[in-house]
Amino acid sequence: MNSEMRMTLTQFLIEERRRYPHAGGDFNSLLLNVALVCKRIARKVAAGELGGATGSASNVNVQGEDQKKLDVISNDLFIEGNNWGGYLAGMASEEMEDPYQIPECYPQGRYLLVFDPLDGSSNIDVNVSVGSIFSVLRAPASDRPVTVDDFLQPGTEQVAGGYAIYGPTTMLMLTVGNGVHGFTLCPQVGEFMLTHSNLQIPPDTHEFAINASNSRFWEAPVTRYVDECMAGKTGPRGKDFNMRWIASMVAEAHRILMRGGVFMYPRDSKDPAKAGRLRLLYEANPVGFLIEQAGGRASTGRQPVMNVKPSSLHQRIGLIFGSKNEVERIERYHNEPQQHDEPNPLFTERSLFRQSV
Repeated sequence: MNSEMRMTLTQFLIEERRRYPHAGGDFNSLLLNVALVCKRIARKVAAGELGGATGSASNVNVQGEDQKKLDVISNDLFIEGNNWGGYLAGMASEEMEDPYQIPECYPQGRYLLVFDPLDGSSNIDVNVSVGSIFSVLRAPASDRPVTVDDFLQPGTEQVAGGYAIYGPTTMLMLTVGNGVHGFTLCPQVGEFMLTHSNLQIPPDTHEFAINASNSRFWEAPVTRYVDECMAGKTGPRGKDFNMRWIASMVAEAHRILMRGGVFMYPRDSKDPAKAGRLRLLYEANPVGFLIEQAGGRASTGRQPVMNVKPSSLHQRIGLIFGSKNEVERIERYHNEPQQHDEPNPLFTERSLFRQSV
């Protein structure tokens, strides 16, 4: 089907709104403006070195991470593209320590926008896919400025979640609580066109993604799961697995939405002060929303990630998501006593990745 016959993002949102006759138009306006921001970021990313936006910004963000120039540019584009519309009460971002207050010269709206403006930015300079992640929450009914507490809502309260991936093609993946739909940016007309409807993640898979360099810090259930996958047909799983790792969660999530798999960035002992590496509000929750709307499962390893009540704006958490049966297996391993009587030495204390001390 060519682009002229496909539904645009605007048409899709209008059709969705018709299902709720009493809904206002500000929710659609918010999502369309987020999509417009993603188009602008896509152009910056596509220009690469020619656009003068690659390399370090010579600054450290609130997360203690070195900012890339495109991190800063993308954050500014999200702010500039959404602060004036009258549909937001405030915003929060990976790149800002405190919530962003909508300027007094603009109307205050009913929603909160939280986002990671450029996920996987360590890949920018080597031309690997990166993306933007966003989540929409309802704002409390109040005329006061927003506070941190206003954003501390569990993922189950999200009204929309999604990401844009800037790869060989730019795509926007979106859920408004009625399945997951994928839109491809058509370069000829400059519109996001519906190309993937009601995506479903297969419940079983032969692919897993994890950063194996952290294996010495993993908890025993994660080590057990990975060892079993690595053992292939001769191990307890009885089938071969492939291991992936891109270091861009958007790219990992996209692969899983398109063909299944399991992604693991679990809590580990590398930094005991941190409960995980990924940020709950603007990374784990929106991706978890997408995954579960597509029939997958998103978990901390012990409980559904969207059930976690946030305690701080930039709270970190362990995250495991993807094909439902695999994630449930990992959760089961966390809840079972550790086994010490496995006859195959591959699965004893001395594993493929970790030696006992």
